[in-house]
Amino acid sequence: MSHFTRIASILMVAMLLSMIPPIDANNNGKIGQSSSGCNCHNTDAMIVPSMTGLPSSYSPGATYTLTWSSSSMTTTGQGGFNLDASAGTWSNLGSLVKSLNGELTHSSDGARSWSADWTAPAIGTGDVTFSLAVLFANANSQNSGDNWGTNQFAVPEGAPPPNTPPTVSNLGLTPNGDVTSAQSFTVSYTFDDNDGDQEGPTQIRWFIDGNPAPAHNDAKTIIGSSTSVGEVWTVEVTPHDGTELGPIAQCPDSATIVDADSDNDGTPDGQDAFPNDPTETTDSDNDGTGDNADAFPNDSTETVDTDGDGTGDNADAFPNDATETVDTDGDGTGDNADAFPTDPNEIADTDGDTVGDNADAFPNDPSETTDSDGDTVGDNADAFPNDPTETTDTDGDTVGDNTDVFPDDPTESVDTDNDGYGDNGDWAPNDPTESADTDGDNVGDNADVFPTDATESSDADQDMIGDNADTDDDNDGLLDTEEATLGTDPFDEDTDGDDVNDKEDALPLDASETLDFDQDGTGDNADTDDDNDGLSDMDELTKGTDRFDTDSDDDTVLDGADAFPLDETETTDSDADGVGDNADVFPNDANETMDSDSDGVGDNADAFPEDASETLDSDGDGVGDNEQKAQEDEDAAQMQLMIIIGVGLVLAVLGAVLFMRRKGGEEPAAKEAVSLPSMEPLAASQPLYPTQSHEPVQPIQPVVAEPTVENQWTDEAGHTWRQMSDGSNLWWNGSDWQKV
Repeated sequence: MSHFTRIASILMVAMLLSMIPPIDANNNGKIGQSSSGCNCHNTDAMIVPSMTGLPSSYSPGATYTLTWSSSSMTTTGQGGFNLDASAGTWSNLGSLVKSLNGELTHSSDGARSWSADWTAPAIGTGDVTFSLAVLFANANSQNSGDNWGTNQFAVPEGAPPPNTPPTVSNLGLTPNGDVTSAQSFTVSYTFDDNDGDQEGPTQIRWFIDGNPAPAHNDAKTIIGSSTSVGEVWTVEVTPHDGTELGPIAQCPDSATIVDADSDNDGTPDGQDAFPNDPTETTDSDNDGTGDNADAFPNDSTETVDTDGDGTGDNADAFPNDATETVDTDGDGTGDNADAFPTDPNEIADTDGDTVGDNADAFPNDPSETTDSDGDTVGDNADAFPNDPTETTDTDGDTVGDNTDVFPDDPTESVDTDNDGYGDNGDWAPNDPTESADTDGDNVGDNADVFPTDATESSDADQDMIGDNADTDDDNDGLLDTEEATLGTDPFDEDTDGDDVNDKEDALPLDASETLDFDQDGTGDNADTDDDNDGLSDMDELTKGTDRFDTDSDDDTVLDGADAFPLDETETTDSDADGVGDNADVFPNDANETMDSDSDGVGDNADAFPEDASETLDSDGDGVGDNEQKAQEDEDAAQMQLMIIIGVGLVLAVLGAVLFMRRKGGEEPAAKEAVSLPSMEPLAASQPLYPTQSHEPVQPIQPVVAEPTVENQWTDEAGHTWRQMSDGSNLWWNGSDWQKV
């Protein structure tokens, strides 16, 4: 190769190397400089960092999308930053943004504008300060000629966002279906709260055969001993987030109680005479002892023969004596040894009067054998041999002195009511409070309010008018004739004893009821719908409506038919999404309620709910598909131009080399070659011009364009569809787009 050709080649290589863009220092980020700035770079003119998206005051727990740059220079070119917030957390970091030790910085120097989501701290944090340092580099591989600056932004604490009621999901019973009476079963659920609140006093309500079981309120587990065979148990859960109750969730599972086999002997408890004894299942003679252990399985009166004499212990008068089995007279002495085997009262006759000692009241007195009344006086000497309380009769009236209240008066012997008057002379011998009836009205003088008036004897209301003449004996406001019709007591102003006067009591015969608001004959305590508006009192309590007002919000729709009984502006919720049809932009789509940018796509499905020109962000980079496609088309055009220029330069170098080689070959052969000074070859690690990076140039990857949205619409059922540029169709299922 000629000397000229070699020099030209070296110059061309140097020119190509100079076209590789340099990389400034700290191109992968830096922290700890948000307040002081990048002092390692000199600056031509300080720039003023700017930030958008900051609220005038933040709501604790709310999330804000922030964007920062500098408005004093162009936003294209190389740059870097360091951002630190005194409180809160970062998420959804934008392109070329990373987090280090709680601060944000650039992950590469290829941008001059950045973004991320900031979530405000908890209530009570106070002001939050954002410290921002921004550097715009000039790409000269040096630390001179650059521009940087710092700025701070203070945001005060505002009011917290309104509370969102909690919900439950994954509600189920374990076990469910057929559950034995020996098993316990448990309700489980997942507590969900969009505000991130912790679970409060959630309500758990059990039902047996559809009827409330308040004894088990708020229990998560029902033990087997609380159930009975044939019952069907269900449950509903009302979540609480510490602030308010959410909607009631009905568990789809139920538990039907079936018979168990407690002793696992293969015989169900209902058929097992001994459900807890695995060794016994049958009791043929129903004597409480299983056939396996019963010595007499078919004799309900016997189970054991202790002395082995062939007679069961129950029938054997002497179960431990094999010589005796019968005691005919039951006197504790076996017939074999008993002198009087048929007389249970006798074994011997000490005084020889032919009356056994046990029957002889006087076993040592041959003149007396009987004391019929047991008063220790023999019948022969006793005036009342059959009365143990009497032995003498002083006044001869045939009533013994001990019983005769008047033992010396033969005309009187009894004072039944103990009032000091003998029964023969006492008008009321069985009433100790009465002895005479002056007016002969069969009411004793002591009890007779009018003892000399035979037409009156009582005055229940003490108004000095006898009850016979008084038309309202108990002064309760109801005439006696009205009380007779109602069945109330005309002498008791509060017949049912509920402390409410019969006149004022809607149900005067029911102590558990006093009011009947809807006058349907069922008292308010027992009536499950006091105002007959179609909404039970329990539901009214849960919803906060008035159980004595059929239309709590006065919108002319009964509470039972009103989806929003406390909101006079709403009555229906067609898609059951919790937002009334009047306020719901999509009343038939449960997944959508708002369309902030009025582009026909609900905010939940719209990646850019505030931008009517964008709805999709397929790659989740924070840039809409329409804008991104335009940028990608522009980048592809620039890349194509660079490739054309590069190829042209390479072809030019090759042409120059070939031209020099051909020209060198035409020189006369006799011409003496002139030697050039020798040169050391360049080391592979030494570039012709110094740079801060020696990474190999990456091959250019072909750009594959993402399909764009050509058409979007919502069908009659409320489902949102999209037709893409590649011919495919997408459907929004409430959380993401599904290809169909």
